[in-house]
Amino acid sequence: MAQGQTPPATQTTPELVLPYIPSLDLASMDKMADPCVNFYQYSCGGWKKNNPIPPDQASWSVYGKLYEDNLLFLRGILEQVAANGQPRDAVAQQIGDFYAACMDEAAVEKQGIAPVRGYLDAVGSLKTVKEIAALAAQLQMVSGRSVLFEAGSTQDPDNSEVVIAELDQGGLGLPDRDYYTKDDAKSKETRERYLQHVRKVFELMGETPEAAKKDAETVMRLETALAKASMTRVDRRDPYKLKHKMKLADLNALAPSFDWAAYYSTAQYPRFEILNVDTPDFFKEVNSLLAEEPLDNWKTYLRFHIVDAASPYLSSPFVNENFEFYRKYLRGAKEQQPRWKRCVSFADRELGEALGQVYVAKVFSPELKQSTLDMVRRIEDAMALRIQQLDWMSPETKEQALRKLHGIRNKIGYPDKWRDYSSVKIARTDFAGNMARTSQFEHHRDINKIGKPLDRGEWGMSPPTVNAYYNAQMNDINFPAGVLQPPLYDAKLDAAPNYGNTGGTIGHELTHGFDDEGSQFDADGNLKNWWTKADREKFDARTKCVEDQYADYIVVDDIHINSKLTLGEDVADLGGEILAYIAWQDATKAQSLSPRDGLTPEQRFFIGFAQWACSNERPEDLRVRAATDPHSPGEYRINGVVVNMPEFAAAFGCKRGQPMTKPPEKVCKVW
Repeated sequence: MAQGQTPPATQTTPELVLPYIPSLDLASMDKMADPCVNFYQYSCGGWKKNNPIPPDQASWSVYGKLYEDNLLFLRGILEQVAANGQPRDAVAQQIGDFYAACMDEAAVEKQGIAPVRGYLDAVGSLKTVKEIAALAAQLQMVSGRSVLFEAGSTQDPDNSEVVIAELDQGGLGLPDRDYYTKDDAKSKETRERYLQHVRKVFELMGETPEAAKKDAETVMRLETALAKASMTRVDRRDPYKLKHKMKLADLNALAPSFDWAAYYSTAQYPRFEILNVDTPDFFKEVNSLLAEEPLDNWKTYLRFHIVDAASPYLSSPFVNENFEFYRKYLRGAKEQQPRWKRCVSFADRELGEALGQVYVAKVFSPELKQSTLDMVRRIEDAMALRIQQLDWMSPETKEQALRKLHGIRNKIGYPDKWRDYSSVKIARTDFAGNMARTSQFEHHRDINKIGKPLDRGEWGMSPPTVNAYYNAQMNDINFPAGVLQPPLYDAKLDAAPNYGNTGGTIGHELTHGFDDEGSQFDADGNLKNWWTKADREKFDARTKCVEDQYADYIVVDDIHINSKLTLGEDVADLGGEILAYIAWQDATKAQSLSPRDGLTPEQRFFIGFAQWACSNERPEDLRVRAATDPHSPGEYRINGVVVNMPEFAAAFGCKRGQPMTKPPEKVCKVW
């Protein structure tokens, strides 16, 4: 049997079961720690000690462990449907054949660089800079990478029911613009290490070390110019700074060196009149670079990005080099993930709603969906009460806030209508081709929304995903089935830890509609001010309290949290847990609650809250996250919240002046 191939089924396969871990785990605690000094250590110290970071991970957390448990569960599903001779429906056959092709490592090794050879030849055939546009369109369709820039569809910021075309910055190989622009020693080291990576990729293409070194410098110079023209992540949190609607004629005037007609024709966009260019200054720089740089330099840039984007799907020299830089150097992982993990992840990413159908049928009951919806309703009721009781907001703004709250759509578990992948050709012997075709499918699915009625039932995550999100333009909260499993949501336990954990997450996503960014969109998802001037000023002053608090926290070494970047998440963490506490009290008001395991119900609520965030992180990963992640590290997502909740101090008998308390006048209160 070829290495990596799935063996044929011989007997009835055992029923797949996710491992059970309670949402409040006493073994995860550190009872020697004082909860009033460091509540995170008290709640998670045992977990941190007993859960070292696996060598193939950059960090390890409760969320990460559930993600890995899900991967193993999904592996079982995929191996069952991938087995030759098993009866399969069309959906099972697609995901099974996709997984089998990915796991056929011998076939992948035999292919080497062949899957991208045609695109490299196309680069070599370019005669003029003008021809880059059509090729860039092809590469974006099949790679999923932002070659030169990002493109696709978006909701009209002024009319959320209308879908329009969109352009955005992109084209970089490092995680963020700041990696190219900062002058500290670590940033310089990272740029040098990236240069080595780019050089190695060129050598794997067959170049001499001397030619590869020269080409790597060309790529770095072009990317640095693109980075300097890119908007910072903090600036991008202001949706008004990303609103630049224009006609195609305006785009042609903005960047005439790029053949937009050829680009949109090749990418097979439907006809459209209006698009939003998120970052016009970036496209001005692209225009200048196209006019100034020789064609050979652009060929060098394109060749690198073709191969670097495809490296995870090519033979082992490319896979290993991709790991060495992106996961080992940048993130700190010690070992490459086993192939099955990567293949399951690819299947979930590329065919998520096909794989999700099988997953949901096994793990997400109608009762679980109903109990989650009940929790959501109670937390929304708590938010309505909170808004009505605010002493700093005028009646006019309260009316609009309540209208927005009541307009939020709750998406729980999985979509009402499954995505249809039947048009995608999945070949059991062509892994790289499958990746290109699924990318092309997603490209067409995205752009074909332009000019059509908005589908408010669409999801942006697959059902097995261990995460949740709020979409400001959709004005909806989305909780995939994957995040509604123990230890995050535990139907076997009492309400206290469940409300502290999943209830807080529901409240968190709900609060995103009212954080510094989400609060600028109205009930229909339009970018529209619904605040009085005085109320907005009061709101900004209250979020400034949160911003200033988190700016004092250190991520790693001497790097502080960029609290302007994390502000929305920090506000949502605080607002979400307050709402969950109110909702929990309402849900249990008719019950007689007793202590369990030596903990009061109130203490169980807060420990349940803290234990979702138990984690260990490598310093390398923390550095990347400090630059790119809008979330604060887990410790501060817990301790930073409880210091602003007097209910916590009361639950644990904390005294004024202890680290987990604040003087009443310094407590941050937003929602």
